[in-house]
Parts: sequence; C-alpha cells; structure tokens
Amino acid sequence: MASVTLSSKFQFSIPKAVREELHLKAGQRFAVITKGDIISLVPIPELAELRGIAKGADTSDYRDRTDRLERYQ
Repeated sequence: MASVTLSSKFQFSIPKAVREELHLKAGQRFAVITKGDIISLVPIPELAELRGIAKGADTSDYRDRTDRLERYQ
C-alpha cells in the first residue's frame, strides 16, 4: 500500500507506481469525494474518452418528454 504525506501547502504527490498503474497524466482533473473520514480521488475522463460508452444500449423502452406530458394532463 502506497502512502503520501500532506505538505504545509496542503498538497501531496501521487506515487509513481500508482501513476503508472492508472496511466495518470500531468494536468489531469480529479473529482474529490468525501465520505466520513475517507477521501477518494476519481479521475474525470476527457470527453473523447466517453465516446461510444453507450454503444449497444437498448433504447426500445425509452420514454420521451411527450410521454410525460400526456401522463400529467
């Protein structure tokens, strides 16, 4: 398990082994999620990386706005 130390400027460096394992790049953005005493850093993917993520999704049961409007009139 890798560990880091928080600097006096409230910064830390991600260990090289972790950066290489997760293919992290300089300038990459992260979402910071807290739950109790736990801090999670989740990489925010680039828009290009999300291309095709829903390929093959079943849209046969998709509800559109007109369906919702008819229901409440």
